[in-house]
Amino acid sequence: MKLKYVKEFFLFPDIAIMCLIFLISFSFLIPNLASLGPWIALVTGMAAYSAAEYFIHRFLFHMKTPKHPFFLKLLKRLHYDHHASPNDLHLLFLPLWYSLPNIAIAGAAAYLISSSLVITMSFIDGVILFLLFYEWKHYIAHRPVTPLSPWGRWMKKVHLWHHFKNENYWYGVTNPVFDFALGTFEDQKNVELSQTARNLEQRGNKNT
Repeated sequence: MKLKYVKEFFLFPDIAIMCLIFLISFSFLIPNLASLGPWIALVTGMAAYSAAEYFIHRFLFHMKTPKHPFFLKLLKRLHYDHHASPNDLHLLFLPLWYSLPNIAIAGAAAYLISSSLVITMSFIDGVILFLLFYEWKHYIAHRPVTPLSPWGRWMKKVHLWHHFKNENYWYGVTNPVFDFALGTFEDQKNVELSQTARNLEQRGNKNT
């Protein structure tokens, strides 16, 4: 893999800021890493984001086209425009104005459950860590980069089916677990070519 793509990813402002937040937050956890609780919370945060990756992608980012201009503008930036221009770097990453409030809400929920600042920070770190992993896998899928592992190459191919074959399947970017479990994974040979994979707004209007 060429170094220029690694630099392009980590120097993109939204990614760089998220990495910085993770490193600062994780540094406060270092004195507590000998305990099991923070590690369990971190893994739980990663699992939570893995689930959110699928459900938000399927049910929010692919929802029927909103009629209100404000909500349509939000969805266009978050996902609709990405389908229209899949390789546009500036549409590839989740914006901070979306990610940070959602992380804050997840952190508030974790604190209400645990009443522990350490556990909450560990959970948030897990969320951010998996978010960065998701962003990396998504970036690799849309850049002229060949993933190093057979698994990575397969996941890239699966994600491109979502964009160029049919937008109603293959919502997982990092893994296909929820696609298999919830019936949205099919052999691409058995799936019809969608005329709206590049225009989610048009699909929404057809459903009204």
